[in-house]
Amino acid sequence: MSLPFSSVYPLKSARAHEVCGDAGLVFAAIGAGLAKGPVVWISEPRLPTVNPEGLAPYCDPGKLLITRAEGQLNVLASAETALRSGAAGLVVAEVGSAIGLTEGRRLQLAAEAGRTTALLVIPEGAGSNAAETRWRCSGVPAPAGSATASPGPRQNSHDSTLWRWSLIKNKIGTLSEWVVRWDAASHRVIVVSEAGG
Repeated sequence: MSLPFSSVYPLKSARAHEVCGDAGLVFAAIGAGLAKGPVVWISEPRLPTVNPEGLAPYCDPGKLLITRAEGQLNVLASAETALRSGAAGLVVAEVGSAIGLTEGRRLQLAAEAGRTTALLVIPEGAGSNAAETRWRCSGVPAPAGSATASPGPRQNSHDSTLWRWSLIKNKIGTLSEWVVRWDAASHRVIVVSEAGG
């Protein structure tokens, strides 16, 4: 039986979620655009800085607070503090290596305490068992003779870029995947087709 996209997206609040894949940052940017309230985005100085203006097709750059923390433990500690405060609608943390069960559980508890959504952008295979969901996101090649789809943002409100969003971990249900696109005019994710059952 197929899992309805609307049952897992938008991401459940007061939970910690993870995303990996070459379009993971687009997934996070769309999540930031759909979040109610400000968004805290935390990364290490060794990672490229997210440019809020570059995320404009997906979210209002004015609602982003971009911050850096030295080392993964400090990124996770900063995310935990932001989640517990309840001041943000979404906390995005970019990490470069595996997350332990203890760190993942602490983030989950902080998300519950602050009634805030956590989204960790992780490398492939680096997730925590404590996460509510884990997504793998990638660009979908365009059919021959059409404009090339890419995992990166475009400035066009009629964006035809397609992504494959695969739910690869789901604590409360089955796994599934969908081919989606972003509709800037309606400010929502459109399911183009179910990619697998």
